[in-house]
Amino acid sequence: MPLDIRRAQPRRPGSQAAWIGVPLLVLAVTTTLVALEWSPLLELDQDLADAAYDFSSGNDTWVSFLRWFADWVGPMTLRIAVLVVAVVLLIRRHVRFALWMILVTAVEWIVAPASKVLFDRERPANALDVASGSSYPSGHAAAAGYFAAVAILTTMALLPRGWWRRTLCALWVAIGVAVGLDRIFLIVHFPSDVIGGWALGVVIVMIGWALLLRLAPPTPGPVPGSTGPRPSRVAVIVNPTKIVDPEAFRAQMSAAALVHGWQEPIWFETTPEDPGTSMAEAALSAGAEMVIAAGGDGTVRVVCTELARTGVPVGIVPLGTGNLLTRNLGLPLHIGDAIEVAMSGQDRAVDIVGLSGDGIEDTCFTVMAGLGLDAAIMHGAADEMKARMGSTAYVVSALRQMRYPAVRVEITVDDGEPMHYRARTVVVGNVGAITGGIPLIPDARIDDGLIDVVVIAPVRTWGWLALIWRVLTRRRRTDDRLDRMRGRSVVLRVEKPTPRQLDGDTIPDGQEVRAQVFAGTLLVRVPR
Repeated sequence: MPLDIRRAQPRRPGSQAAWIGVPLLVLAVTTTLVALEWSPLLELDQDLADAAYDFSSGNDTWVSFLRWFADWVGPMTLRIAVLVVAVVLLIRRHVRFALWMILVTAVEWIVAPASKVLFDRERPANALDVASGSSYPSGHAAAAGYFAAVAILTTMALLPRGWWRRTLCALWVAIGVAVGLDRIFLIVHFPSDVIGGWALGVVIVMIGWALLLRLAPPTPGPVPGSTGPRPSRVAVIVNPTKIVDPEAFRAQMSAAALVHGWQEPIWFETTPEDPGTSMAEAALSAGAEMVIAAGGDGTVRVVCTELARTGVPVGIVPLGTGNLLTRNLGLPLHIGDAIEVAMSGQDRAVDIVGLSGDGIEDTCFTVMAGLGLDAAIMHGAADEMKARMGSTAYVVSALRQMRYPAVRVEITVDDGEPMHYRARTVVVGNVGAITGGIPLIPDARIDDGLIDVVVIAPVRTWGWLALIWRVLTRRRRTDDRLDRMRGRSVVLRVEKPTPRQLDGDTIPDGQEVRAQVFAGTLLVRVPR
């Protein structure tokens, strides 16, 4: 995995100051209270030291382990570990990053021991290990704080967001905490000594990190694997009702654009009357070479409809409840990560499906369209309920609609012979998973040039249990209760006006749905 400083940059405006300010404040307060010999702090330190002594004394195995840990996971071990990584990075030509690691190691190596000279604090009585010098601050804790901060920033720069990165960062924190607690349970330091040491080590690293970002800002370069010059103009179409802090969102988007070499974004806001159509047209007229759709499934669908067949890619920042296209493409749901992918990802050609019918203006969808029960569920999950309950609103609405009546439907695929069903719901899908990641159409692919149809027709209410089990276990067996088919075009006709939905948005009831796939006509930004 290539090292990228941008992954370890603050995601929100002002976060950089907080990264330095919080540990600096802790260090300043702790140091001041120790220097003034503030009696409440001294009493608390002594009480905790006595409690640690009562816990550790008399347990020779525990004390032996603490001494072994202090010897093998001490300041020198931690510094050498960082320097070894720095050498590896030098060999791989990450010179600035490696020099930053060497610099903060040298500063911590000098400052932590030297800071003890400024204080003449005696160590706790009844120490269970040999230690010399002033008690404040703890040198072991300073080295632990420095090590954990360096390791976390390095891990963030090496790995994208995900469980593996979170696990490693948690491990580095655990090591730092363990080193400090070791000093407390050996009664060689008071708790405030350890807290001051942790803060000192982190402050040294974060000041060095701020200098690294200032002296060597992550300038944009060509996207690996891409050809030609980078696009320069990006438009953002945002649904303002989905944004809690519009100014912070704008600042976050603008900062990401600057980092990745784009011009200041052109901004458009959707309205209740126009969910994005005229905004997408205006973005294209303004010469945007990428358009970011920031909103729910409805906003994303409208923007994708307008940009299909234009050659202009769509970046997606999911702000809705379902975010079905985002989930099916494996795009990040975290706003900062989604912006990162949109600004620096690569383009993937996917299918989009044209849709028409009685009472429907010609449009397109990227996820699914349907009639019957699924549309009734979408209609029952009002915006207020979704805002209050999130995706659980769909579950509540589904439970209310379990007795939704079946309807007679005629299905024609690729101009073949019509097939007749009595179904609760019929779904035409461009992707496979619905809300909650349920694999309704396990064979569906967004770039296979085909659309998939699912007919769901349980005989009784309890029959839903068997159907749900078949769907969740991805069983491909079909029968009169669950049938699947696929093709390049499909026509659905029902006997009476029936609820219909389009990518989770309800559309007027009707008796006909016509769908046709447009293969590979939409470009979507995905991780590289």
